[in-house]
Amino acid sequence: MGRTKNIWFSTVALVVAIVFFGLSGTDIWVENHFFNPATHQWILDRDEPVLKFLFYDGIKRLLIILNVLAIIGLIVWWKKPFLALYRKGAVIVILSSILVPVIVGSFKALTNIPCPKHLEIYGGSYPHTCVWEKYPSTFCNHKRIKCWPAGHASGGFALLSLIYLFRTRRAKIAAGSFAMALGWSMGTYKMLIGDHFLSHTVITMIMAWLIISVIVYLADLLEHRRSRSKMV
Repeated sequence: MGRTKNIWFSTVALVVAIVFFGLSGTDIWVENHFFNPATHQWILDRDEPVLKFLFYDGIKRLLIILNVLAIIGLIVWWKKPFLALYRKGAVIVILSSILVPVIVGSFKALTNIPCPKHLEIYGGSYPHTCVWEKYPSTFCNHKRIKCWPAGHASGGFALLSLIYLFRTRRAKIAAGSFAMALGWSMGTYKMLIGDHFLSHTVITMIMAWLIISVIVYLADLLEHRRSRSKMV
């Protein structure tokens, strides 16, 4: 798929996903399977140390460390011949690993949408609203809340950019599968402890691919302009 078509496809998919989850009851139906109304508990305990380390603290720290090491490696070996074939892909991966979480996190700060655990139907105080709706006038929102889309999973989905690092189809499929598995394991964990709805993770996944597609488009455009300038 062409770079421009990829951006348009991702944009349309994002709009469709937002509208679908906003108008359907899919989120509530799915999340109800993870909540016990009799005990007011989620299927997983957010304070369970092993799971919290594996799917939250540990993986988040690992991704940060890997990003820092990748940046250092790219700077140190920038002019090395062995990096020539992978230089552009490495830049795309590093930019994606930074920009995807930053942009998704910025949306979280703007949307003011609660997590499932905050909703009245799950023992919280917030009413359930769509992302384009305002809270009822009777509801007093004392502080902005940051739960839409899913920020934690954005680090995993940012690694979809690894598709542009590798050269062979087999390696690209493996990289994409790894990123999807990582992003969804991180997102599913947050769903099982009541921090996110299904839609939050789906939106983050599509946003990540859209952001990566824009980065790739700009990288191709810059490379094309440099090639033309050398020919002049």
